[in-house]
Amino acid sequence: MFELNLLCPEERVETVSDALDALEALSVSVEDADAHTDAEQALFGEPGMPAPREGWQRSRITALFPTQEAAEEARQLLQAQDFFEGCIVQGVSAVQEQDWVRLTQSQFAPVDITPDFWIVPTWHEMPAAARRSIRLDPGLAFGTGTHPTTRMCLRWIAKHGDAAGQALGRVLDYGCGSGILAIGAAKFGATEIDAVDIDTAAVESTRQNAQANGVQVNAGLPERAQGQYQTVLANILATPLKVLAPLLSGHVAQGGHLVLAGILERQAEELQEAYAPWLQLQVSDREDGWILMTARR
Repeated sequence: MFELNLLCPEERVETVSDALDALEALSVSVEDADAHTDAEQALFGEPGMPAPREGWQRSRITALFPTQEAAEEARQLLQAQDFFEGCIVQGVSAVQEQDWVRLTQSQFAPVDITPDFWIVPTWHEMPAAARRSIRLDPGLAFGTGTHPTTRMCLRWIAKHGDAAGQALGRVLDYGCGSGILAIGAAKFGATEIDAVDIDTAAVESTRQNAQANGVQVNAGLPERAQGQYQTVLANILATPLKVLAPLLSGHVAQGGHLVLAGILERQAEELQEAYAPWLQLQVSDREDGWILMTARR
């Protein structure tokens, strides 16, 4: 495979990227050409939302093509276009062959939730300190244990769960993704677990991951969630959590817990206001700008 590398001003990024897609590039990536220098710019938006701009003032665009001929043809066609004004071709180069499976695996190491509770990919040895663990590989559904929101939820489960299942009781994992929270609840003694998601791929991922970890989880679409639960977990994002306030609150049994994640620190007050008619949310944990909010009925 071969890379076509371009340097473009911010106002040309979207047009050039669309042109590369039309020229059948296998992939197109954009990064700050001044990254790791004093001129580096922060460019990010809300989690799950588009970035506020298409690129940086000086953006490096890298397009991947299957052959050198295809990359060179794309270069020639782009240079002939009026919209390419202000852009610079930095060159066409071969991509070094790599074992992409091993490279991907190397990016995912075991994650310690507590000193004795770990998330461990299947290709890694179990850490000696792990008394409880979840075997989980990266997949299509969110939740590998590396994101702060997932870690905070699992820490809460580890703190409140027990072998007898008295603390967690009947559990609902709403927006289950990979099923990691549902599996964590099972590892810490939950008596019955419903895991639901609007994404059928997430439902299937949860079923497979639960089976691989030897635990029983009832996975399905949201209508599977019925009645009240001692523990309701939802690691989504602030906006859907606000919309779901009456539904999630209604699933919390008397004396039960509501555990919410996917919330930025500055969104705490708006979540508290959204849930105020039913429950009093408080911040229970913080990590890297994210917070865990909990309430008890």
